[in-house]
Amino acid sequence: MTGRFITFEGVEGVGKSTQIAHAAEHLRSRGIEPLVTREPGGTALAEKLRVLVLDPLHGPVGATAELLILFAARASHVAEVIRPALAEGRWILCDRFTDTSEAYQGGGRGVKPAWIRQLAEIAHPGLAPDLTLVFDAPAAVTHARLSGRGAGQDRIEAEDAAFFERVRTAYLAIAVREPRRVRIIDATLPAEAVASEVASLLDAALAAARH
Repeated sequence: MTGRFITFEGVEGVGKSTQIAHAAEHLRSRGIEPLVTREPGGTALAEKLRVLVLDPLHGPVGATAELLILFAARASHVAEVIRPALAEGRWILCDRFTDTSEAYQGGGRGVKPAWIRQLAEIAHPGLAPDLTLVFDAPAAVTHARLSGRGAGQDRIEAEDAAFFERVRTAYLAIAVREPRRVRIIDATLPAEAVASEVASLLDAALAAARH
């Protein structure tokens, strides 16, 4: 059975971290030990870049600088973790990938889509997720959840509801453009119902991988 690269996407506050943990347990119940990783992060260099770009104590970061930092982290992650794991036939569950850049820096910040496509070709030529799960909820819902975190917010989480609505719109546009790869999941449902839907999608991916 070949490996699979599965990414989890959505605005802050949709419950991705919880669902990735459930997804990993589901795969283990099927006899697969997945590699669980995240972006920005996954390597020593990428984790340091994560701190630089997300910690508000480091001061403002312009949209272009933010984009370049994230793709530098992504290039490290792909080269050191993702491609080697796929070559070994591993299943990868990744919290965010390049769709995040299209949604956040493109939709949220207004960075030119062509720049994002060019950087993706540089950072991970020929590599795209096999399946992307986008956890969707209205910005008003997710922003209220984030506001409850207070002082614990990072620089992205501290953005306003209008920013997150632009990000959400961008995610939905990606799903319309790539319906075979991207699945929209209603993140306003109870966590158990969301986990059940994710499990069904993983089982379908498992069945396809065995053929």
